Amino acid sequence: MAGETNLSELIRNMKPLLQDGEYIFSTLSQRDHIPEEHILAMFKEKEGITIVLERSQADLFKIKYESVFSWITLEVHSSLDAVGLTAAFSSALAKKGISCNVMAAYYHDHIFVNTKDKDKAIEVLISLSEEYKNRMEKQG
Repeated sequence: MAGETNLSELIRNMKPLLQDGEYIFSTLSQRDHIPEEHILAMFKEKEGITIVLERSQADLFKIKYESVFSWITLEVHSSLDAVGLTAAFSSALAKKGISCNVMAAYYHDHIFVNTKDKDKAIEVLISLSEEYKNRMEKQG
């Protein structure tokens, strides 16, 4: 099933969902001591392996981290070929002083924000979506 590519439709229907839990990003030279089922995401870079996992698992495996994040999923099925969605929501968040780390998966975009900003981030994303809905109704 192909994902949505129309930017207006993506933003109108993004439905941000705050996932339970707290998450961390860390880098390792090897991940052998961490069972795969505990790793939410992993990316190999030349400097090391970046992993994302629940904070409790990081503490259990004594993995160092600098910040704690909340995970927001945009429930709209976005195409990997869609243009502008990341720019739109990251700009809206930046205007409110919220940093975001984005991961695009096959079906959805996932946004990690500092835990202290999670409620404000959800408000910004909902507001952006509502703005596009109102704009489309006026064009109607």
